Amino acid sequence: MIKRIDHVSIAVRDFEKARKFFEGILGAIPGSHATDDSMKYKWHIFSAGDLSRLEIISPTGQGSFLDGFLKDREGGVHHITFQTSDIKKAKAVLEAAGIPYFGEYEYPGGIWKELFIHPRDAFGVLVQIAEFTPDDWLAPEVRMQAGQKFEVTETPDGCSLCFAHPGGGTVKLELSDNEAQLLIDRLNRAIT
Repeated sequence: MIKRIDHVSIAVRDFEKARKFFEGILGAIPGSHATDDSMKYKWHIFSAGDLSRLEIISPTGQGSFLDGFLKDREGGVHHITFQTSDIKKAKAVLEAAGIPYFGEYEYPGGIWKELFIHPRDAFGVLVQIAEFTPDDWLAPEVRMQAGQKFEVTETPDGCSLCFAHPGGGTVKLELSDNEAQLLIDRLNRAIT
C-alpha cells in the first residue's frame, strides 16, 4: 500500500524565518510551491540531500486551517506524507481494517490524490496518504532529466554515478577506480 515516506510537513508561523533556516543555513533546495486561498495557507517543498524532502506550510491570513495548530507554538511537525501508487487501493485497505480517514481530495488533472488519517487513529501523528509523481514537485536541479535513468561523471579518484530514484530525485554514489572496475566487471557478467 505504501511505497515510501515522501516528506515531513512542518507548520510555521513565520515562513520567511523558516525558509532562511532550512534553505539558507541547512542547504535545502526549494522546489514546487503554491498558495491555497480557500484554506489560507501556502506550502513549499524543499529537497534535503539525495532523497529527503520536507514541506513548510504557513498561514496566509486569519482563518487558516493552521490557526489551531500554531496557536501556542511557533511551529512543529504537522504531518507525514506517505506515497501510494493507488489511492483507491489504499482506501480499501483502510476501510477493511476499520481505520477512518477524511479529507479525501483529487486535484484537477489527477496530479495529486490524497486522504488523511487523524492523529487519534495513527498514534498521535497526522498521516497523509497521496498518489502522485514525485518529480513533478521537485526543483529541476535535484531530478534526473526525463527518460534518463543514470549519469556517469569522471572524478579525480574514479567516477560519480547518479541514478534516477523511483521516489523522485536522484541518488549519487562516488566510486574509486577499483570500485568502478569491479562494477564494470559485474555488469559485463550480468549481461553476457
